[in-house]
Amino acid sequence: MARVLGRLRSAFDAVRPLPEEVTASRPGDDLIPAPQLVMDRAFTLEGSLEAVWPWLVQLGKNRSGWYLPRGIERLIPRRRRALRAVDPKLQHLAVGDVIPDWGGRSATFEVAELRAPLTLVYRSRRGQTNLSWAINLESPSPAATRVHLRLRMTPVKRQWLVRSAGELVDLSTVAGLAAGLRERLATAIRG
Repeated sequence: MARVLGRLRSAFDAVRPLPEEVTASRPGDDLIPAPQLVMDRAFTLEGSLEAVWPWLVQLGKNRSGWYLPRGIERLIPRRRRALRAVDPKLQHLAVGDVIPDWGGRSATFEVAELRAPLTLVYRSRRGQTNLSWAINLESPSPAATRVHLRLRMTPVKRQWLVRSAGELVDLSTVAGLAAGLRERLATAIRG
């Protein structure tokens, strides 16, 4: 049990943003100018912006899926597992495109901003709640990419629930995403 808790703590620490990343203004912030809730996650991947960007563009339901490490994906039915390669057919995303989301049968995201290979911002409305989800990439070195994810929401009816259970779900899914992307990029680099 201690080993499992240690791995979870390590995975969660691996997606913790730096304080300056949390306070920095980001593309997409203007879509929800006065959010009630903001969730920031960040992680570094080995690979250039150009190597990382295609994986993020194709992300999503009915697209490439949500990348998870192979060990976790083994628990998921084959037809629901994420792609393990970049698919050229999924690289054509444009502002205004709408993609389905896992948040329910009618949940979708609309591409609000796209500046390859640095920024992809989605917007959505879930009931009365407006939200934006921004993926921003930076290059701390030619062989590394820092990925910053920011979710902004307002109005939020049950803030206590989103701050507890919602934060845990977001943290878990982004930690899985980071680990799954690391695995896929390592495989792609080894070729």
